[in-house]
Amino acid sequence: VHFVLCLEGACDPAVERVVERAAEMGISVRRVAERQLRRLLPHGTQSQVLALEGPGPGASLAEVMQRPEVVWMLVGCGYSGNVGYAIRSAEVSGAAGIVVASDFDRTERRDCLRYGMRVDRFFPVHFADAAESLALARAAGRTVVAVEDVGNDAPWQVDLSGPLLIVIGGEEAGIPKSVLAEADYVVRVPMNGFLPSFNLQAAMAIVMGERLRQTQPTTHTSRD
Repeated sequence: VHFVLCLEGACDPAVERVVERAAEMGISVRRVAERQLRRLLPHGTQSQVLALEGPGPGASLAEVMQRPEVVWMLVGCGYSGNVGYAIRSAEVSGAAGIVVASDFDRTERRDCLRYGMRVDRFFPVHFADAAESLALARAAGRTVVAVEDVGNDAPWQVDLSGPLLIVIGGEEAGIPKSVLAEADYVVRVPMNGFLPSFNLQAAMAIVMGERLRQTQPTTHTSRD
């Protein structure tokens, strides 16, 4: 456990003991409003305390690649705002981590994290080389899925449920050919308009949504 959120105000004694124990162990504890805590809980559940587990924000890239969840990689992106929004979306979708393979300097990297609402406090964000990241993904047994306009399949025509490395290219040049050649699948988000592509975050969100659809339990609601 790397981080604990607890309902502000008086909590059940058992919850307070958990929070005290977490603080004694050096785990960061934060008191939050009921609305904020409820938004983070699984749908339909209630709790006064919530813990963040997983690889932790300081996990190495090799450790991240060993996780069962998806890992995203952004290659050649030039706008820190776009990257920041993508980082935030990756964390919200439940990814194991995200790799940013772009030539950002220190200030631009800081801007990426700022636009991402500093989710790097809870979530591994790695500014790393694309080739190195691909090698680590392969070593971990991940399937590589590229999202590019040269693909033949829509996202819903490909199995996105396993341990994947999903690659998204930059705003102008897209995914480099050397990286694209390493992909097991290349998917294309259908487009019907005149402009040549979706915004980076929009394309990423469409693929994220499809992966969540494929991996979430299906529930049926009947109405009389």
